[in-house]
Amino acid sequence: MSTIGQVIKCKAAVAWEPGKPLSIEDVEVAPPKAHEVRIKVVAAGVCHTDWEYLYQTGKGMKFRPFPLVLGHEAAGVVESVGPEVTNFSPGDKVIPLFLPQCGECEQCRGPKRNQCRKNWANAQVGVLADGTSRISFKGQQVYQYLGISSFCQYTVVPDICLAKLRCDAPLDKVCLLGWDVSTGYGAAVNACKVEKDSSCAVFGLGAVGLAAVMGCQAAEAKRIIAVDINPDKFEKARLLGATDCVNPNDYIKPIQQVLVELTDGGVDYALECNGKPVFTTTGSSCCLSAALESTSDGWGTCVLVGETETEAMSVTVEKILMGRTLKGTYFGDWNSVADVPRLVDDYMSKLKLGEFIDHNLQLDQINMAFEYMKRGESVRTVISL
Repeated sequence: MSTIGQVIKCKAAVAWEPGKPLSIEDVEVAPPKAHEVRIKVVAAGVCHTDWEYLYQTGKGMKFRPFPLVLGHEAAGVVESVGPEVTNFSPGDKVIPLFLPQCGECEQCRGPKRNQCRKNWANAQVGVLADGTSRISFKGQQVYQYLGISSFCQYTVVPDICLAKLRCDAPLDKVCLLGWDVSTGYGAAVNACKVEKDSSCAVFGLGAVGLAAVMGCQAAEAKRIIAVDINPDKFEKARLLGATDCVNPNDYIKPIQQVLVELTDGGVDYALECNGKPVFTTTGSSCCLSAALESTSDGWGTCVLVGETETEAMSVTVEKILMGRTLKGTYFGDWNSVADVPRLVDDYMSKLKLGEFIDHNLQLDQINMAFEYMKRGESVRTVISL
């Protein structure tokens, strides 16, 4: 391609400061360095984590420097590769990943771990391995959110943060496997290991929660109870496998007590996909604690899935002593580079993705995607770049 080795000028949605709408700017994207790949972003999902970081930074998310380009759930095509890159070539379809997989560290070599830490600290503050970003505006560095920045027409990512896809994968659908759908689905099938004919409760029906519902159905759970204060989400939850839908606002009792009574003792598995306090007509409640307390004595398992970096939870020790298991999952326990291509294969045969998408917008409409999310009118908006 004529752009190989050259600086590319393109459009990006830049966050200049917290609490302000994104601004469409002409930015420059530098060529990839060693073990880096530059990709042309084709489609990007707008995740609640993007909105939260922009509008509620410091409340549920740790602070990261501005200006930055948000976006971490995308799919695209390789434009060029840097020195020492051997696994990718121009034209490859790919999904950039916030979670690396170097294949060499202790986390990667362990059979039950998926949290590679190579270049992790740099990615968390928006730079690549050499401590700089590849995106700039008029000579000013623009940070790359989680080392990705998919709200930019081109971006550069490490080769250990990239999954190669089959050539017939529809990028405007499989982009959702870069974060939320993989996380929720994996929480059910990998972290919980939901069993056939079991009972499950899923707290929070954003994309992660709905994907968890889908995972519970794939595992052949007998009863799947979807919990959310927005009843508009119930139709989609039922489409993806929910057998019951419960709105905490319909009850005076705490939601965990409602679920224990509905299931005659508590669910086998609870998946907390909200991550934050929920404010209902009966007051605020911590979904983290409610999810644990909704599970059965003796064998109940609660998995924390919702993305939050600062929230705390209160656990009554007796609830654990009575035989419950409390655990967390990151990216659904998938090994990112190795497993995402397999999830794409599953989508081509059985997984649902189009059902998660409510809106398709252009890059210059990205602030509308945040409005849809804020008003509860969108599970997922996909941006075409």
